[in-house]
Amino acid sequence: MSIFLSNEIIVFLLIELILIVLMAISQVNIVTIVRYWDFNATTPLQYALEKKNYLINTILYFTVSCKVILFLFFIQSLNALSGIVPGAMCSAGVVGANHYGNALLLLKLLLIFGFGLWLIINKLDLGFITFPYLKRKYLLFTLLFAGVLGEFVLEILYFSNIPLTVPVFCCSVVFQAPKLPFGYTQTLLVLFFYTIFGAILVLNHMKQTMASFTCNLLFLFIAYYAVTYFFGLYIYEMPNHKCPYCMLQKEYYYIGYLIWGSLFLGIFFGIMPFLIERITQKSYDYLLRYSSVCHIITALICSFYVVRYYLMTGVFL
Repeated sequence: MSIFLSNEIIVFLLIELILIVLMAISQVNIVTIVRYWDFNATTPLQYALEKKNYLINTILYFTVSCKVILFLFFIQSLNALSGIVPGAMCSAGVVGANHYGNALLLLKLLLIFGFGLWLIINKLDLGFITFPYLKRKYLLFTLLFAGVLGEFVLEILYFSNIPLTVPVFCCSVVFQAPKLPFGYTQTLLVLFFYTIFGAILVLNHMKQTMASFTCNLLFLFIAYYAVTYFFGLYIYEMPNHKCPYCMLQKEYYYIGYLIWGSLFLGIFFGIMPFLIERITQKSYDYLLRYSSVCHIITALICSFYVVRYYLMTGVFL
């Protein structure tokens, strides 16, 4: 039996291939546009390049938007595969089924952030008649396209090497060993979570883009461990159930999508203003407000489960 017999995987890879073809066509034209672009010229070539630029922008906007949506389909496909892969009870077993899973997931997250940055730069560029960021946004896309090609290779390697005859380890094994970084205790981890959360709110209010960029990257690291090894216990209402994936399932009302979604959006809006300023030399700090809102949603949801469990049982896990 092959993992490619799964309808979800076939559809997923087919869509990925179509998007790569569209991106490749765009990339070929991008080379021509960047090489010969001169906005001050009044030649037929420049006129043709400007028309081609609008067409390429439309194609790229469509493909990049689809890649963002396709990431959610990928996560859902992993949940579906847990019913096929022996030993897998959730996405944890599927992702860890071979050496390519975690690398693929990390690359996808990095590309999602990169695509989001490209969409913002593209919007800013189209807002000016002179297209001041054209070469920079196309250079960024070229780097992202190279990442997409690497991603597709990893997808083929990952899906073709998922074992269907040998049981895999799932979250009951993968996340049970003490894996808190730097010897942190749960108490210290939660203290760091709320401390950095508070610092981000203050820095966002003060519009300190560089400091917020740094704190958001640190918060991503701390929040992952806090949700997996502390807050998740109260979501599952079990002291030994440590998993970042099970909360994505129906049994927990898909609350994981809201927790991880709001966390990643908060990180995204928190780091983008600094990167945009570096690329365009323009202030884009209003995104920090969205970062604060998303982080507040994450903290409120996580805190709610802890408080609810304590009110129901009178004890902490």
